[in-house]
Amino acid sequence: MQSILMVEDDTKLAGLLAAYLTRNGFQVHMVRDFRDVLHEFAERGPDLVLMDVNLPQYDGFYWCRQIRTHSICPILFISARDSGMDQVMALENGADDYITKPFQYEVVLAKIRSQLRRAYGTYAAVQQEPKIANGALVLYPERYVLEHQANSVELTQKEAALMEVLMNKAGRVVGRDRLLDVMWEDQHFIDDNTLNVYITRVRRKLKELGAGDALETVRGVGYRLLDLDGEWGRRA
Repeated sequence: MQSILMVEDDTKLAGLLAAYLTRNGFQVHMVRDFRDVLHEFAERGPDLVLMDVNLPQYDGFYWCRQIRTHSICPILFISARDSGMDQVMALENGADDYITKPFQYEVVLAKIRSQLRRAYGTYAAVQQEPKIANGALVLYPERYVLEHQANSVELTQKEAALMEVLMNKAGRVVGRDRLLDVMWEDQHFIDDNTLNVYITRVRRKLKELGAGDALETVRGVGYRLLDLDGEWGRRA
């Protein structure tokens, strides 16, 4: 029986949804202590998380980021906040889908089953978590985490997309236009300085990991992440 952790402080709604999901073959655990959602997640080890945005102590975006540092299990937001920015924030912080309230129980059930198939079942391409390694620098693109030796930092969705391209082309120059194409579908509406902002953020996080000199600017062309198995290792 697959298990679901429900992070929802509306006890009436949580109870009704939990009962419906239980009738449809799931084991549902409801978070009781909203001060330490991550502890309950680790204790239960669920296959999927249903997460509200408005929660006591910290919001759902915060807890989504915390879970993503430990797991790639599907996270579905269910919230009355229906703005496009809230949905973008959820996806940027590691969510897999966003459902607005009020909702149909059948739709929630279908989305849960779809995410579980994609993560564990017939649609799962691989059972091991994908990662990209460049020397001791390792990117986990599905949970937006970058590691170097014993240290790790969380990335936003855009930062992870940027690092994925640079790491796949380690030792080679990646043009600005290529990076813009990967990070935004229509770069014509993106200010040229926006990419500079993301490069600065990524550099700052590389510095936190002790690899601050690994990303070079190739003036007038683009950027190059050094080959940490070779060139950068000889410099260090």
